[in-house]
Amino acid sequence: MFKHILVPTDGSELSTTTVSRAVVFANEIGARITFFFAQQEYPIPLYGEGALLVPVSPDQFVDATKKEAERILTAAQTEAARLGVQSDTDTSVSDLPYESIIDAAKRHGCDLIFMASHGRKGVAGFLLGSETQKVLTHSSIPVLVFR
Repeated sequence: MFKHILVPTDGSELSTTTVSRAVVFANEIGARITFFFAQQEYPIPLYGEGALLVPVSPDQFVDATKKEAERILTAAQTEAARLGVQSDTDTSVSDLPYESIIDAAKRHGCDLIFMASHGRKGVAGFLLGSETQKVLTHSSIPVLVFR
């Protein structure tokens, strides 16, 4: 039924478990996977009371984010190779991760998005959980949410 699955990942514990389950699922149904990492944009520093200080330069931030994406996507691809599942990777920079996930699924011709119900803990986890909700709400492609 499904031939090409997009698996967004952020490297969190649940996301890593989701990658493993998606690989098993893809293996069982004979599908291929594109693993996707949504890179954050460089935060705009705020000034005044309650200021947000960004301790790295934009170039350092971009470099660190690219390295994080590469590390996470390489680990996911290694997991797929272990079970003989064909996989590719993709990443993009966006301030709206849910849109970049949906765009990646369309760009790669995916017929299913397989993603974690939530990601990192704390505020980041809340934000990713809301990203999952936004993907569910806005995607015209079926979404399988793993808990």
